[in-house]
Amino acid sequence: MEIACNVTRQAPLIARLVNLATAKWQGGARTGPLDGEALTSAYAENLSESHSAALLDTPDAGRGLAVLAAELREALLADNPAAKALHINTLIRKYSAQPYLVEDVGQPFHLHFHGQGGTEIDALGGEFAAALALIMDGYGPERFGECQAHQCEAVYIDLTRNGSRRYCSAACTARAKTAAYRSRRQR
Repeated sequence: MEIACNVTRQAPLIARLVNLATAKWQGGARTGPLDGEALTSAYAENLSESHSAALLDTPDAGRGLAVLAAELREALLADNPAAKALHINTLIRKYSAQPYLVEDVGQPFHLHFHGQGGTEIDALGGEFAAALALIMDGYGPERFGECQAHQCEAVYIDLTRNGSRRYCSAACTARAKTAAYRSRRQR
């Protein structure tokens, strides 16, 4: 099933926020979650210029991003599809995700969702909650996960055709394959 390209573009932004704010281990190294201004600055680098400026101008944005990241992580890693749906529905209500059609330069009309709270955090919360709902609807609940590499707590959203993703990055995939190879050779 094909869903709006802007929805699939949200997946890496969602994973990036969750990983910056919640993962204690990434890629085999202790990273420690970011918070406050460090989280705001690091995450703003992933956004467009206008959204980045709006986020940097939001008072106490780091706290808001940390709360949103924890909520998203809970939704992504819930134990079963019903729990995932419950968490995502809670986020949709909390951030009042409202759909609207946009015609961007060079693109046909497509759906965007923004939260109605008035801050950039609320806008992101609405956009991300709706994106997760559409991804779960279009791809299934098993497409959200935590990296299976040793010493990595990073999350991923799998948008591959065959749904085979198990690692957060190519680096963790390579680490896991190398570890498996070494394990086989030692037998």
